[in-house]
Formats: sequence, C-alpha cells, structure tokens
Amino acid sequence: MKRHLFAFFTAAFVSAAAWAQTAPVDVVKQAVVGTVDAMKQDPGARGGDLAKISQVVQAHFLPATNFERTARIAVGDAWKQATPAQQQELTKQFKVLMTRTYAASLAQLGTQDAHFSFKPEEATANDALVMSTVTTPGDSQQVGYRLGKTGNEWKIYDIDMSGAWLIQVYQNQFKAQLSQGGVDGLIKFLTAHNARAE
Repeated sequence: MKRHLFAFFTAAFVSAAAWAQTAPVDVVKQAVVGTVDAMKQDPGARGGDLAKISQVVQAHFLPATNFERTARIAVGDAWKQATPAQQQELTKQFKVLMTRTYAASLAQLGTQDAHFSFKPEEATANDALVMSTVTTPGDSQQVGYRLGKTGNEWKIYDIDMSGAWLIQVYQNQFKAQLSQGGVDGLIKFLTAHNARAE
C-alpha cells in the first residue's frame, strides 16, 4: 500500500513539476525578464535606442509569441480569403509592427523589474491570462498577456498595454484598410507604415 501511495505522490509531483515548467506565467516571465535583462546589458537599448531594443525583442521575446495567430484574428474574415502568400506577407509585416510596438513600450517603461500574477483556476486547457505590473518611479503600469496552446507549448498572442488589447486596436485599424483596398491594400499599408518607422 505504501509503495502505491509513494508511486501516486511521485507521479503527482512530477505532473505538477511539468506544469510548473510549462505554465503560462513561466513563459511570460522568461520572455519579459529575458528581454529586460538583455536591455540592461546593452548600452544602446538601455539608452532608449529603438533599433537596439527591437533587436533585443526579436531575440528574447518573439520566440515566446504566436503572432501568426494575432494577425489572423486581427485581420478577421479577410484572412480566409487571402492566398497563402498574402497570409505569409501579412504575418511578416505584422511581426515587424508588433516588435516595434512592444519595443516602444519597453523604451517608455525603461528597464524596471516586473511582477507577475497568474490564476491557474481561471485558465482553460488552451487559453490563459497572465498579468504583470511594472513599477517605475512615481508610477506603475499593468500589462496583460493572453496565451494559447500551440502544440504542447504556451505562446503569447495578445498584449494589453495601457488598457487596450492590441488585437482590438488593430482590428479597428485593419477593417478600414480592408474595406478600401482589400488584403493587398492592407499589406501595402503595413509595409509603408513599417518602412516609415525604420
């Protein structure tokens, strides 16, 4: 009997440890802390150089994201009408846009440490919300991260910065572009916008 109980508790412990390693809060924490730590070590990024910060974001934050899903949701029904080549180009341009948006946010926040909160009981098998609070001198800001399952991994697909979820913000912007020029018009708009930001 004791042997069976020991086996049960060992299995439960291993299962809990596996969850802890892949828990959404750990994915966000590693991505955000890794990005902030890299910024602290890079003089250019630390000084607010957006190009340097973007490089740091690409290296440390993007691997934890699923911006293809973000683009798909933001584009809406038009995504299904797009060709594979158009979908690929939309994802590419949207990644550039999101990278610079997040880099600009980090530049404003500086290299302050963040605190994370996650309620496992509120997560579903495929969707979770992680909140972080970044405290700067005289101010604090909450940033939310929505994650979804991609295979066996949790990936960030939406970010709430300054009280606005990025997917909702871009849905409204993209709707106007799509109504004017269709998918090609949206791609042209994103490409031009990203070129201006260089």
